[in-house]
Amino acid sequence: MIQVHHLVEAMERVAPTRYAESWDNVGLLAGDPSREIHRILLTIDYTRAVAAEGQQKQCDAVVAYHPPIFHPLKRLLADSLIFDAISRGVAIYSPHTALDVADGGTNDLLADVLGLQNRIPLRRIEPKATQYKLVTFVPRDHLDSVSESLFNAGAGQIGNYSHCSFRTTGTGTFFGHQDTNPAVGQRGQLEHADEVRLETVVPISRIQSILTALRTTHPYEEPAFDLLQLAPPPDNKGQGRIGDLQPIDRRQVIEQIRKELGLNHVLVAGPTTGTITRAAVCAGACGELLQDARNQNAQLYLTGEMRHHDALSAALDGMTIVCTLHSNSERAVLKRLEKKLLSELPGIKIECSQNDADPFQIFH
Repeated sequence: MIQVHHLVEAMERVAPTRYAESWDNVGLLAGDPSREIHRILLTIDYTRAVAAEGQQKQCDAVVAYHPPIFHPLKRLLADSLIFDAISRGVAIYSPHTALDVADGGTNDLLADVLGLQNRIPLRRIEPKATQYKLVTFVPRDHLDSVSESLFNAGAGQIGNYSHCSFRTTGTGTFFGHQDTNPAVGQRGQLEHADEVRLETVVPISRIQSILTALRTTHPYEEPAFDLLQLAPPPDNKGQGRIGDLQPIDRRQVIEQIRKELGLNHVLVAGPTTGTITRAAVCAGACGELLQDARNQNAQLYLTGEMRHHDALSAALDGMTIVCTLHSNSERAVLKRLEKKLLSELPGIKIECSQNDADPFQIFH
């Protein structure tokens, strides 16, 4: 049986949310984590046409790349897409910028379209903290029951290993005042107790349920514990990609982009001929990273959309800007995501929306 929380956990492995931009709204946006699901619809935008398609195909979960809940909601009325999804029990998950950063995600797909070699992030990011270390002190006779309760609540997970902890023995002291009822010793006197210092890692997202498990299982009225936020180790993650190319003519690269992304047209600013050996990519609206690409000597920059004056400035400097329209730079990743989720969630049905499309069309 596959439940919504299994989808959340699979997406966290594919595109860890700790790498999402601070302004973004990623993760499970609507739904019951314990609800069973059978069919998942993948889309870039959760539109009325996509929602109708999902209902017709009996999809009970949607992975929408762009978060359909982005700004704070002040009302949730019957004519809204989110109200409709919740009322039908449809879970909605959004990966957005977490998928852009992920290995093999949106930006790596664009880098693959260009054939970038020696690729690195166009702009590195600092990952967010995701774990605490929980330290508590347990009487030896209750160690197994307390630790098992913590593990069942989600503590002690390191990579593919579970039930991870470290234990050292020592002596705890306490003085119970008049209103106490100590589980060990007596009130009104200084007590010394043989205890085990239990240390384990705790996901920040599970902290409340884990502390509840601790307080419920621990024999003391007031169990002592420390929570230490763990700094994430540095890594080479970031938005966009930049790398090297075998010498190739710009026109050939532009045609390659159009063909690989399945587009009839792309927008181009700047030179369309001449050999290039270095390029950058960034899915979506990435004018903000244009200067990063220029500083790192990119001769061509592939993105979804860019402001007029930014494109004009880059073109005047001899850089080729290729814009696909916003979601056209992202949609091809859905097929890759489908394969990854099928591997993560064997037995569930997953498909890409046929009604998902960029809102802009080109008329002749």
